[in-house]
Amino acid sequence: MLLDISVPVSEKTAHFPGDTPFSCDWPLRFDRGDNLSLSAVRSSPHVGTHVDAPLHYDPRSKIGVADLPLDAFEGPCRVVRVRAPMVEPRHLDGLDLEREERLLFRTADTLDPTRWNPDFTALSVEAADLLAAAGVRLVGMDTPSVDPADSKTLEAHKALGRGSVVNLENLDLTRVPEGRYLIRAFPARWEGLDAAPVRAVLRTL
Repeated sequence: MLLDISVPVSEKTAHFPGDTPFSCDWPLRFDRGDNLSLSAVRSSPHVGTHVDAPLHYDPRSKIGVADLPLDAFEGPCRVVRVRAPMVEPRHLDGLDLEREERLLFRTADTLDPTRWNPDFTALSVEAADLLAAAGVRLVGMDTPSVDPADSKTLEAHKALGRGSVVNLENLDLTRVPEGRYLIRAFPARWEGLDAAPVRAVLRTL
């Protein structure tokens, strides 16, 4: 069975304060007598489910989202339930991190993609360091960022980046029990950009 873990994106979708919200215009429409429908979209690439590139958080990096290794976005993964304001090293106890290439953290039982909530669960720098040191390739969160909403330095992003760990944000894991799955979550090939939208899907084993 396939489970869509992407957040639907529309003009109602909440965005990080300061980001460009999603908007859509229709230069051509059937109901105006045009021969086809043609949309034009404006949006921050961080609206909805997306992946960040080092270009987003590291001023020294030239690595954009199109440069990320595709094999990180497909393969076995584990969904881990965390009920806390921060994912900390204690939440990783019992996991064989050297065998877990991809981890998704489910922190919420309900999700309203149209409402901005700054009090979301983030990833602690200490946990990010452990994941990077263990060789984890992908970390996913069902929150807008791996760092807290008020972070100015994005230290968890940087800790993951030091280990070449890619991070998915704004997942919808509300219907996904803890356990093992196969994930496919490829980003759009947007050259030279700091992030790109993702259609993330889990397959049950």
